[in-house]
Amino acid sequence: MLKKLLGVLALSLTCTLTFAAEGGVHLDRAPDRITDLAALQNGAKLFVNYCLNCHSANSMRYNKLMDLGLSEDDIKKNLLFTSEKVGDLMTISMTPEDAKKWFGAAPPDLSVIARAKNTSFGPSGVDYIYTYLRTFYRDTTKKTGWNNVVFPSVGMPNALWELEGPRSFTDIEVHQVTDDQGNAHWERTTTVYDAAGIPTVKTETLQDYTGEATRVTRFESADPKAFSKFESDVADLSNFLGWMAEPGQLVRKQIGVWVMLFLFLFLFVAIRMNAAYWKHVR
Repeated sequence: MLKKLLGVLALSLTCTLTFAAEGGVHLDRAPDRITDLAALQNGAKLFVNYCLNCHSANSMRYNKLMDLGLSEDDIKKNLLFTSEKVGDLMTISMTPEDAKKWFGAAPPDLSVIARAKNTSFGPSGVDYIYTYLRTFYRDTTKKTGWNNVVFPSVGMPNALWELEGPRSFTDIEVHQVTDDQGNAHWERTTTVYDAAGIPTVKTETLQDYTGEATRVTRFESADPKAFSKFESDVADLSNFLGWMAEPGQLVRKQIGVWVMLFLFLFLFVAIRMNAAYWKHVR
């Protein structure tokens, strides 16, 4: 029985590690601001202004934001723009039918999106959101005029494009191709999307290439200062979504520390009691 349990555990760990490795795109580590109330407040403001128009948060109430240091008046003045009450859920007026008609699919609810994107032994859901929101680029070949490195051909446009500022995107891919005669050779394809999203493609054959298939992407911002502020805002928004997925996580972690301290203390006491109990027998 024990061998079966160990086998199941090993299989689950292997599956988890494989899932994390097959993500394809490297995820940047998001700044840890989960305990920074000012950052979380800014993230809440960005979420309400830029995300809550299409995405709901049906598991979160506005008054829960008081845990971030906001007063009821702050929420009413800065985060409520319609007839909603402070105790209401963070819903949207757009129906799933309209969303499917306009976007092809209904935008997901973001209440627990950070937990849904978590991996057990890899990047967190906050890392995923942080990287995803920073890797949009204009692409005139797509219906929305936007594309994304983390989520190629995504149906969502870049809601934060005004904060991001203009920038270009370069995608360099080395891959193997086969000609009409069945001969395989390696090519390097460089695609440059300018600030307007117009692509320029350049392909060159690599002679005597013995490496592997690779892909390198890079962005160039026309206003680095504005983009630096944008990255900070995205970090705040990502951390807010991480907090919203589990508002009680800070308390849980604090309790966990005390529980571990108690267990270590109990272990020490148990070892001493065991030694005292058996010392005459031995």
